[in-house]
Amino acid sequence: MPLAQRANKILPGLALTCAVAVVAYAGEHAELSLLGGRWIESLVLAIALGIAVCTIKPLKPTMRPGIDFSAKILLEIAIVLLGASISLSAVRGAGVWLIAGIAIVVVLSIAATYLIGRLLGLPPKLATLIACGNSICGNSAIVAVAPVIEADSQEIAAALAFTAVLGIAAVFLLPFLYFYFGMSVPQYGTLAGLTVYAVPQVLAATAPVGLLAVQTGTLVKLVRVLMLGPVIFMLGILTKVETTDANGRSGHHHSLVPWFICGFLGLMAMRSFGLIPDALVAPMQLVSSILTVIAMAALGLSVNIRSVAHAGGRVIVAATLSLLMLGVISYGLIVALQIQ
Repeated sequence: MPLAQRANKILPGLALTCAVAVVAYAGEHAELSLLGGRWIESLVLAIALGIAVCTIKPLKPTMRPGIDFSAKILLEIAIVLLGASISLSAVRGAGVWLIAGIAIVVVLSIAATYLIGRLLGLPPKLATLIACGNSICGNSAIVAVAPVIEADSQEIAAALAFTAVLGIAAVFLLPFLYFYFGMSVPQYGTLAGLTVYAVPQVLAATAPVGLLAVQTGTLVKLVRVLMLGPVIFMLGILTKVETTDANGRSGHHHSLVPWFICGFLGLMAMRSFGLIPDALVAPMQLVSSILTVIAMAALGLSVNIRSVAHAGGRVIVAATLSLLMLGVISYGLIVALQIQ
């Protein structure tokens, strides 16, 4: 199909997803102006708005190519650019034992959460999304893992919606552990870095305790974020192997790891070795963020609200139990490393 013809097919749906994304950004800006903070991120707002649009008025078939393009291609490009925001140099001061401990916590948390999800009857892909979101970095991990395991839009929307709610709850509740349970500042900062989903949320959770808690929590959180690369790499291999086995083909003619994972790891390596100028990092992060919000709007426009509502109770229970499990494992690491 000629490029111009393909562009014409994509344009209507792409325009709609961009419009939903713009409204989501406007909603986030209104939160900042009226409430003084981002309580619901534009990423989650985009999904919610997309679902609302799709529910209120069924979309025309002509919208589908552009929506599918936004949900797949734009999301994969966003994941590649996300690699430029992660640098191994951020963990120089963490120490080998702490880095190893954080890696162990992430692996144990993913395994435990996946098991909890499956015991509660969640589909394997949805259980994987919740496990990676809770264990690594919330929305960013869910968005990065989803195309690797080929999760559908309903599963992504459910995982994002309910982990977002828990992430906000954790920011409000976690400081009580410091003020009422006698934790030291380094212990609290480490616990916050190990359990809170996003870096801005870590800052919000540790700021009431002081600068040392903020610095400790941010450092631990950055090490935790670095686990995203190895995790999506391994999931890419496992997914490809499972698909190959299920289809009874060798799969030698296909890439074992999706192209965007290679791109993500490549940009992460380039950033770590100083091959990406600092001046380019912020623009690349911005483009990645914008493309991600557009992609989430597209996913919302593809969601059957009944499917999300049907999975709601089990997802909430799985995500809550996962967060509690992560807290227990994280406190175990603090004790094992004798952080005072």
